[in-house]
Amino acid sequence: MTAPHAASPSRRDFLRTTAGIAAAGLLPATSFAETAAPEPAFRISLAEWSLHKTLRAKKITNLDFPVVTRQEFGLDAVEYVNSFFKDKAEDEAYLADLNKRCDGEGVRSLLIMVDGEGQIGTPDASKRAKAVENHHRWVSAAKTLGCHSIRVNASSAGTYEEQQKLAADGLSKLGEYADQFGIDVLVENHGGWSSHGAWLAGVMELVGRPNVGTLPDFGNFKVGKREGPGGKPVDEWYDRYTGVAELMPYAKAVSAKSHEFDASGNEVRSDYFRLMKIVLESGYSGYVGIEWEGGKPDEYEGIRLTKRLLERVRDGIA
Repeated sequence: MTAPHAASPSRRDFLRTTAGIAAAGLLPATSFAETAAPEPAFRISLAEWSLHKTLRAKKITNLDFPVVTRQEFGLDAVEYVNSFFKDKAEDEAYLADLNKRCDGEGVRSLLIMVDGEGQIGTPDASKRAKAVENHHRWVSAAKTLGCHSIRVNASSAGTYEEQQKLAADGLSKLGEYADQFGIDVLVENHGGWSSHGAWLAGVMELVGRPNVGTLPDFGNFKVGKREGPGGKPVDEWYDRYTGVAELMPYAKAVSAKSHEFDASGNEVRSDYFRLMKIVLESGYSGYVGIEWEGGKPDEYEGIRLTKRLLERVRDGIA
């Protein structure tokens, strides 16, 4: 998510005036302190994928997601996954119902993660154009829901440089369309070359549009397989700390992926304190989305563990 807007002139004037009155003793000492309470270093949202097993088991629906987010986890912002309301992008009644439920819980819709709509960077020009067009309805849905962005994938084929150019072409066209709606287009490190931070940063430079950016994910840096001990294949990883640092200059949202926790409440694969230091030192101060993807504990407890860790990191930074 983009950083919160600076205070408007009228807001600044109000704060300045209130400070003067408080200094003169005309207001209780607490009045100005309460008005000028510092913003948190970052806010916490919930990515819908965290509940994908629960959703697939039909224990809840996409319409329930904002309610569950608020009532079960005490969070006020959500990130949707389009596969859980795939046929509803243009259903005005459905989107109105979803908005109503968000409003009823005081929950903000941040973005829609879009999958299954074609390769934006495919070498086939006609298929690339079709993939871009397929994303148009999600841009419109994001606008209706009050989101700031859609998250897309940058999969392609060819050499390193060829894939960069093809992905940049598709993203530029989609970004131009989304700009008419005030919507950002974000690319997550999500497999293939996109999981190489330097590659995706290069794509952003080629696109060069302010409404096309990144959604760095703490965990999605697996880049393939290599031969391990005894000739057995093992996963090969791009360094996640390097990757997040490379993607943060273009970031408009951040995904705190979690898989497993130790007895001290720390994520086993990712040093959240180190990663969040990288995030915040980039100047980012928006929402950080919980995205639990582990097996044990269950989804609800995995979300709670991730939330507690992020809160501990935020308190430590404060």
